[in-house]
Amino acid sequence: MQKERLTAFSDGMFAIIITIMVLELKVPHGDDWARLAGLAPTFFSYVLSFVYVGIYWNNHHHLLYACEKVNGAILWANMHLLFWLSLIPFATGWMGENHFSALPSALYGAALLMPAIAYKLLQSVIIRLHGRDGLLARAVGADVKGNASPFLYLTAIALAFVAPWAAQAIYVGVALMWLIPDRRIEKVVRGKL
Repeated sequence: MQKERLTAFSDGMFAIIITIMVLELKVPHGDDWARLAGLAPTFFSYVLSFVYVGIYWNNHHHLLYACEKVNGAILWANMHLLFWLSLIPFATGWMGENHFSALPSALYGAALLMPAIAYKLLQSVIIRLHGRDGLLARAVGADVKGNASPFLYLTAIALAFVAPWAAQAIYVGVALMWLIPDRRIEKVVRGKL
């Protein structure tokens, strides 16, 4: 199978997820700064989630670029990833509406943890199809950031019940860690050309 339909479908899902998130930003009733400031928690959670979805889109693009063909396992692993990503708007809205309180912050961490696990699964299914000598296997190597992220999310989920601000700091820190695009695949592709 060719990957074009998978790529097009996934890109559409990423666009829908971002659209759903922005719809949570309600226009304030009133024309003063105080009303606008009341939206700060919702706006911050939207910005953080927008960055996360953007990071996933960027890395998903690179992942599929390294994928020469797809099979049923890749299709289902991709759907698994998209399922978990589609829950980010709910977790984002709940956390922002409740001003980063404990349970919504912990659920937000779970909404970040599950796509991280699903992404690793998709990556491993692609590597299994293309082999250990394939482009993706050579590119990912030790995958320090990919292995550290789930651990950091689990830490943040636990901290959310004790110090929600610390959980938020970890979520921001992981996003900053991934903000610099993962260039490993690009380097391997350039070396192949």
